[in-house]
Amino acid sequence: MAEMLSGFAVSQALYVVAKLDLAAKLLAGPRTPAELAKESDVLEDPLRRVLHTLSGVGVVTHREGDRFAVTDLGATLAGGTPGSLRGTALLWMETHYEAFGELLGTLRTGSTGFALRHGQEFVPYLREHPEHLPGLTSAMAELNGGPRQALLAGYRLPEGEVVADIGGADGSVLAALLADDPRRRGIVMDLPEVVPAATARMSEAGLAGRVSTVGGDFFTGVPSADVYLLSAVLHDWSDEDCVRLLGRIAEAARPGARLVVIESLLPLDDEPHPSKLSDLIMLTMAGGRERTGSEYTTLLGTAGFVVDRTVSAPAGGYSAIEATFEAG
Repeated sequence: MAEMLSGFAVSQALYVVAKLDLAAKLLAGPRTPAELAKESDVLEDPLRRVLHTLSGVGVVTHREGDRFAVTDLGATLAGGTPGSLRGTALLWMETHYEAFGELLGTLRTGSTGFALRHGQEFVPYLREHPEHLPGLTSAMAELNGGPRQALLAGYRLPEGEVVADIGGADGSVLAALLADDPRRRGIVMDLPEVVPAATARMSEAGLAGRVSTVGGDFFTGVPSADVYLLSAVLHDWSDEDCVRLLGRIAEAARPGARLVVIESLLPLDDEPHPSKLSDLIMLTMAGGRERTGSEYTTLLGTAGFVVDRTVSAPAGGYSAIEATFEAG
């Protein structure tokens, strides 16, 4: 229990490593705290103590000559490495950490911890603080390349020429799903501030000729498409807001259009599952929630979408819920 309670200290130490890019520096070889401190413009003794603490959780390891080396686990705090979570570390510690200090207030008032701490919800805050957008984009891409990859690697979208990725961030999910399917065209829709990252991602993936990007508010309207993709979007929102979004999709969709919802389904038993922690993050940050498979079936049904099947990753984690729009 004491180890669990001290998690706040470890998370902040990990943030220091990510923020100062220490893991990237150590990938070139073991370094002394003095060398790292000089390059990072911090004090040597406090840095040594942080690194020594993190050696106890497998992030770095001691080497001869008062040097530290980064482990495979610690390397995930460097950008561009396999399984990198540097963007997630920056986003969570710079936007989520303080909000969780208001969790008790959320239970008492129903307001998000983020709003209680900052006086406004997360999305409007991001528009006023665009310095966090790179971290958000990186974190979404990291989740796509990590936990969701087990699902995406073997998944094929339902038939349909045009696929619209609604709230698609940098379009990483859509890029993975369309890369080997040249028959299809795509659309990535997200906030105007996020669209440049999606445009760059499509260019990097060689999909600029087949995938367009659209900036806008999906609660106002969405593009017309044959297949709609919502990847880790509905869990951000309350049931009422999800119904609004699904209603905009239903307005744009033709009868028979397909919808694919990619989410981490919440189990009902005591098994450890990442969706349980994610449920608290949604509660505190956005007022959203993780849901069970049956809850998604009910939610989609309110907008005229009938669930056809659910495809789950072999090791659990994320699932793709496929549904068909039936007008009227």
